Order: sequence, then C-alpha cells, then structure tokens
Amino acid sequence: MSLTRREMVAFGLLGGGALLLPLERSVLAAGQNRMAESALPAPFTVPFTPPPVASKVRSEGITDYYSLTMREQATQILPGYQTRIWGYNGSFPGPTLDVQQGREVVVRQINSLPSTHPILGYTPTTSTHLHGSASLPQFDGYASDVTYPGSWKDYRYPNSQGSRTLWYHDHGVHHTASNVYMGLAGMYRMHDPLEQSLPIPQGYYDVPLIVTDAMFDATGQLLYDDNDQSGVFGDVILVNGRPWPVMKVERRKYRFRILNASVARSYRWQLDSGEPLVVIATDAGLMTAPQSVKSLLHGNAERYEVIIDFAKYAIGRRVTLRNLSPKNNVDYTNTNKVMAFDVVAKASSISHNSIPSVLNPYNHIMALTPTDTTPTRTMALVRQSGEWTINGQTWADVVASGYTRALANPALNAVEVWEIHNDSGGWHHPMHIHLVDFKVLDREFDRNGVRVPPRPPERGAKDVVYVGENERVRLITQFGPHRGRYMIHCHNLVHEDHDMMGQFTVGEGGYDPITTAPARPLPAPEL
Repeated sequence: MSLTRREMVAFGLLGGGALLLPLERSVLAAGQNRMAESALPAPFTVPFTPPPVASKVRSEGITDYYSLTMREQATQILPGYQTRIWGYNGSFPGPTLDVQQGREVVVRQINSLPSTHPILGYTPTTSTHLHGSASLPQFDGYASDVTYPGSWKDYRYPNSQGSRTLWYHDHGVHHTASNVYMGLAGMYRMHDPLEQSLPIPQGYYDVPLIVTDAMFDATGQLLYDDNDQSGVFGDVILVNGRPWPVMKVERRKYRFRILNASVARSYRWQLDSGEPLVVIATDAGLMTAPQSVKSLLHGNAERYEVIIDFAKYAIGRRVTLRNLSPKNNVDYTNTNKVMAFDVVAKASSISHNSIPSVLNPYNHIMALTPTDTTPTRTMALVRQSGEWTINGQTWADVVASGYTRALANPALNAVEVWEIHNDSGGWHHPMHIHLVDFKVLDREFDRNGVRVPPRPPERGAKDVVYVGENERVRLITQFGPHRGRYMIHCHNLVHEDHDMMGQFTVGEGGYDPITTAPARPLPAPEL
C-alpha cells in the first residue's frame, strides 16, 4: 500500500519523531469500563476548593522566578478513589501564578512525566503555552518546540499587557488534548494599577473557577475517548478539580474568573435564581463597561470574569450555577449542573464591593476600526479527507515545509481584518490566535449576508472567538509586538491534534521558536 505525503508525515515517516501520531489515541482503551453513575458523588456534596497558589523561588530586580515540575500523581478527585493525574507540581489543576504588570516572570518547566502514557502509550512530550501572553516565539509554547521526559526549559514572560486572566497549559504537538485532559493546566492572573484601583471584588473575593469535564473508569482512573476525533466529553463536571462542588459565600459581591479548560465541551452558564451574571472582563482583560446577561455562552479556552451579587439572597439560600448545553456536546444526567453557592453569613467586608459603570476605556484594540484599505484575510474551517483543516492546511503541512508554510504574513504592527468562515459541516470551533488580542466586529449566521454585532459578553478584547455552526465571524487586530512565527488553531483540542492548526508569520525575521531556546536534559542548574 502506498501512502500520501500527508499520511507519511502523520505517521512520522517524514519530518521527525515529534510528529508521531499514535493510532490508539482515537479509541477508548480496551478493558476500560465507565464508572456507574450510581458510584459518582451526588452534585453539590463536595466542598469547593480554590487552586493552590504558586510560590516564587526567588526575585531579582524586576524578575520573579518560579519552578513547576510536571509529574504523575495519585490524587483524590472522586471521594474514595485515587486517580492518576499529570499535574504541574503534581496539582490538579496546576497552581495559580499571581503576577504584576511590568515584572518579568521566568518559569522553569521540568518534564518528569513517565516515559509513556499509561493507557494511550505515547511519549508525553510537552510544550507549555501561556495562553493570553504576548510572548516571544521561543517562549510561546510552539507546538513542535517539545520537551521530552527527563528535560527542562525556562520560559520568560514579559507581563507587559494590561491586567487579565491568562492560563498555562500543555501544547505538545498532537498530544495536547490528552495531556491537558490528564491535568496539565493552571491559571495565571496578571494585575495592574488600573484594576487594583477599581472597587470591584479583589483578594479573597476574586475566585478562580477552572471548569473541566472528565469520565472515570470503575477504578477511578480517567477514561479517554475522542469520539471519532470530534471531542472528549465527560459525565462529571469538575471545578478546580472537584466534582460539582458547593461553595460557602457571604452576602456580598464575588468576582469569579471562569476558565473553560475542558478539552472539547462548551457551556452556557445560568443561575437557577434567574439573577444576571455581570461580565466585567474577557480573555484580554477589563471591558470598557460591564455587561449584564441572563446566560453566558462560553467556548473552550475563553475566560470571562463575572460578578455575582449574593447580597440579593437571604442567609440559608442555595444558588446553583447551571449549564444550558450548546450544540455538539455529548451530555449526561448531571452535565447540566456545575456548582452551588450556599449563602451562609453577612458580608465580613464591604470594601471592593461595587461595579463601576466604566471599567477600562483605554484598550487600544477596542478602538480599532476597519477602513476601506484595511487588508482582509479569510480563514476557512473545513473538514476534509478525515482531517480538520484551516484553508485546507494542517500542521502536518507546516512540518513538511520545514516550518515555513504560513496562512498569513502580516507586517509588524499591521492592522488586518480576519474573516473566519466555519464551513466544517455543523461543528462549532473556538478559534485561538496566539500573540495578539483582537476585537470581534460582527458575525453572520447561516451565510445569509446579514451581519450582527458581537454578543454583549464579546464586547471586550479577546484571543479566542466562538465560531458557531455555519457562522462567519469578522475580527480586527494589530500584529505585534514581536516578529516571528505563531500559531492559530481550534481550541477543541481534539480538533487541534487532528490537525486543525496552522501558523502565521509577523514581519521579517524573529527568533526561531524551536532552536532559539531548546529544552535541555536534567539535572537543571539552580534558578
């Protein structure tokens, strides 16, 4: 049997071992049986827990140093079971990094994972992406810039952007979905003087909610099934690694940074009380003005900061956060439930307990407006020959070209409009563009020629856009501040792995993302 060039690349016969695509990734491992629903914990019985906070190794001048070790760990996710996970410092999810604008951060990522995945059998190469950061190419988590088990790499982050909710996660080529599913994800909060001057909830009342879904076998181990390369969907909703937790709250406002870190599941949030969620920030930080919504559509990798006012409820009231599932999710009995809030006390503090009518009027991305001379590019999302593609291209094509093939070549600081056309036959795609923030201009439903404004929660700067079934979305951005090669991909990570990822090149030159700062074998020198 002869193989096409793409098949040869996909099976590692061209372009190097980092491109190897294990055949067994697309099937449920033999012998694994889904845990019976009766054995799962009842929703709202497990206490809420925030993620741990990362501690600095040291500080020097304007630079803070951290060290994270990716390792296998047995941890309790379901009561009464020990689940094998892969975590940063063994934590599921990883520890939160709290950083200040203007202070450079160096994070040493040490790959101490096993030599093979326990079920799928591949070598867990990793590449850490700080999602939402304008990082140099060699520190951006370029998919083929991989670190093997027994190696380490230092990532440098400038933290020059405005305050925002970022997250770090694995981005290793063709293993991203399963690596993240095993636990390689964590939150990264960047603060700046504007955010800290506002009366919005802060400190104890600024709460990370990292939402994922998972399925477990009868022994409590994670099950992985990508449903014929469409997505991984679990029957358990986890918040900060806890199944359907219940959180005790005071009668006051709380700020929740909600990250959809699920591999493939999208959500639509709604409170069972019917009270609104007030959105104050999107992927790229504070909005110009808050947006009050009854429900909130949330695609993979998007971050929304919302305020819930529990002063409206009497002590003893339980409020639940529900999931009105969008299309193209595999749903189970309790995937419509997320977490509960029990109002247990009066407010112990009333400082930082309001929502100003203006939050951030200075975001230059939101001031961009297309003109008749603004270049426009089209990115067409199509399923063809059994692969997810962008303009008919895949990451295998990038590798086969020696990493030269690009979907776009904008000049440094150029302003462009990108139209993302979802012609993929009924699936939605959360599209992520590395390096830049962008403004959603409008969307067209069902290719009917009528463009409508972005949804209210999208009226802030973004780095992921939800492109619904048969939709066409226009966005505008400015390419910078760095030259070099960066990725664009679907953040349904199964789609990314099979093989919906390409690259664009900003300006001329720039650091090579693979050879400039390669991973090195252990032992590592002291930070």
